[in-house]
Amino acid sequence: MINTLAIASSAILALISIIHLYWASGGHRGSTVVIPSVDGEPTLTPGLAATIAVAALLAAASVIYLGTAADWHPTWLFRTGTATAAVVLIARAIGDGRTVGFTKRVKSTTFARLDTRTFSPLCLTLGAIGLAASLT
Repeated sequence: MINTLAIASSAILALISIIHLYWASGGHRGSTVVIPSVDGEPTLTPGLAATIAVAALLAAASVIYLGTAADWHPTWLFRTGTATAAVVLIARAIGDGRTVGFTKRVKSTTFARLDTRTFSPLCLTLGAIGLAASLT
């Protein structure tokens, strides 16, 4: 069962990576609601390099999750990579205590509402599945 969930998680991570590549290639749909803001001002303005880097890291996490689920060798490498990616995803879900994650204080923006309902729960779920997969 956990392998099936890890494969599904791999597909979700790949999809999110593709979305970042879409934004890196100039697409704008959805880009305004995925950046935290305070008083109407974005808290960050990711450039092309940062967006591509995030896409690459998400793609790598996707492959690593898949490798763990498929029991690719060296097994220790895929399990360690999956555990590492899972910890990063869980940390993202927990947040920074200000604008991102379950610990955010800014809660009235469109991003904050989406983060509470979708982004943080998704990160927590993907992280929990990754941790479980890395320990099986």
